[in-house]
Amino acid sequence: MDTQIPILDMLTRLMVATGLALCLGLERELRGKPAGLRSHMLVSLGSSAFIIVGLSVLFDTGGEGHAASIDPNRVVEGVIGGIGFLGAGSIIRSGAHIQGITTGASIWLAGAIGVAAGTNNFPLAGMVTLLGLTIMVILGWFEHDMLADRNEKKGRSDEGKKNTKE
Repeated sequence: MDTQIPILDMLTRLMVATGLALCLGLERELRGKPAGLRSHMLVSLGSSAFIIVGLSVLFDTGGEGHAASIDPNRVVEGVIGGIGFLGAGSIIRSGAHIQGITTGASIWLAGAIGVAAGTNNFPLAGMVTLLGLTIMVILGWFEHDMLADRNEKKGRSDEGKKNTKE
């Protein structure tokens, strides 16, 4: 199939999507989360590939009015739906405790990075990656410190209760 997107351009888009998602996946991997490097990279690679396929079909069929034309927005919607399904699968609820929400969100974000890279919007893909990492790493440290402080205060107040009862 002859396409208006050159092979080297396709490879660049796929590599950018995969490389940027590696950053998100590395953060999850270092935190010992179930969806790490490979998961994030595959989600972003797949998203980018689906966008490239959609654009290729659009270009090959001559755009609007052709019987085989494709609406790229529908491809994006399909990608988002599929990734939402994957992200939801990473969320686990056990009683009142819920875990995996940040991992689910990072998988969804990896898909957005893939879509941006697949449409050749590298600045957007880079900014999304940078902001996502900032949220995951810096705010993750902040949350961790807040939780540690809260647990430390709770531990002290529990000790005070024990001491007053004795």
